[in-house]
Amino acid sequence: MVDAVATSTESPRSATLVAVASVIVSMACAAVGNGLMFAYIPVRLGLSGFDPTWAGLILTGLSAGGIAGCLLTGLLVRRVGHARAFMIFSALIVLSNASIGAGVHPVLWIAARALYGFAICGMFIVGQSWLNDAVANSVRGRVMAIFYVSYIVGLGVGSWLMGLLDISGASIPLIGIAFTALSILPVGLTRLPPPPPPERASVAFARAWAISPVGVAGMLAVGGLSMMIAGFAPIHATASGFSQSQVATLMFAMPLGTLIFQLPFGWVSDRIDRRYVLVAASLLVVVAGIAAGIFDGSALPLMIVIYMVWSGASESIYSLSSAHANDRATKDDLVALSSTMLFAWSVSGFIVPAVGTALTAVFGTAAFMAIAIVIGAAFSVFVVVRIARNPAVPADETGSFAPMTAQVPLPVELGFDTEDTVAQDTEAPNRPMS
Repeated sequence: MVDAVATSTESPRSATLVAVASVIVSMACAAVGNGLMFAYIPVRLGLSGFDPTWAGLILTGLSAGGIAGCLLTGLLVRRVGHARAFMIFSALIVLSNASIGAGVHPVLWIAARALYGFAICGMFIVGQSWLNDAVANSVRGRVMAIFYVSYIVGLGVGSWLMGLLDISGASIPLIGIAFTALSILPVGLTRLPPPPPPERASVAFARAWAISPVGVAGMLAVGGLSMMIAGFAPIHATASGFSQSQVATLMFAMPLGTLIFQLPFGWVSDRIDRRYVLVAASLLVVVAGIAAGIFDGSALPLMIVIYMVWSGASESIYSLSSAHANDRATKDDLVALSSTMLFAWSVSGFIVPAVGTALTAVFGTAAFMAIAIVIGAAFSVFVVVRIARNPAVPADETGSFAPMTAQVPLPVELGFDTEDTVAQDTEAPNRPMS
């Protein structure tokens, strides 16, 4: 009887907050395991005497799985719903980590990380659409900011843990499995109602480009940039002779750089044309990349500072491009735009690491630095040309910046819009193209 009374007197608002928190906690637990595995794989391969090219191939496999996740998640959610889909993806990550824990077999690891790429992409699409459906428009930005920040912090914590653990056995994959299993529990216990079955989201590249060339180009740039910097940094550090604890420290610091740089970049971009901030971020990527090459092999504290700047600037391109594109989209464009930008990010995240892996085999692991510098420079030139040709969106028609990370996919509108979102979006004006 007491339980029944307590349940009946619980306010809908507090129940929703607890349920939303459960999804965020689930993703934070998954992030710890994911950060642990990202740092573990290149270090373990190096310790076993494998060529760094194998680590690049494994990273490319992860990106290929991500493309499949982008294309197939909507179909799976339509069939089994959000909660079951989330648990399916968690189980696939457990299977991926178990395969890696079975021993150092690079070919098997490529398949395992491709499975992980598919699963983590799907997990994020499900989690984001679930939260978007559950919260009111007035707090949606804050909830999604907490969602992303929690995941970024989790990645850093996982990387830091790798430096404290024995890398010679299967303990790290087992701990990764444990954190993934923990991520299932809050979602399994949540009382958050799942959204309705998702709409079909199509890729419409021409339409998305017409809405925001800078936004789409930003996704094409940052998909490759993220995989080059975040993916190849531990590979290069391991090949350069950094110890396990040093690689872990570097990988822990890079997500912190993402948080440090996104906040001021976002604050400025809400007050001026976001494209100017995108130019600044991309030029900072170039400068940091050049510094990484010049001071390569220097003391760890200096390299940490450089890579924090490099990672923070590149990850900011992701969230700034997303915000810029949304500033110029109407309600009718949102689903196709988000799906297309997600696809552009995924394709770039597959092609660029493949190129990086091929160049690594010829020029060594430092080749990733040149690739990132070229991408940053090309994107900055493109944005400057767009600024010269097209006017900015008026300040009163822009949305608010929210921190994001290119380590996870953009939110795709899998669920139907809630009533307050529809009411607001139907009044959105047609925005000029960028």
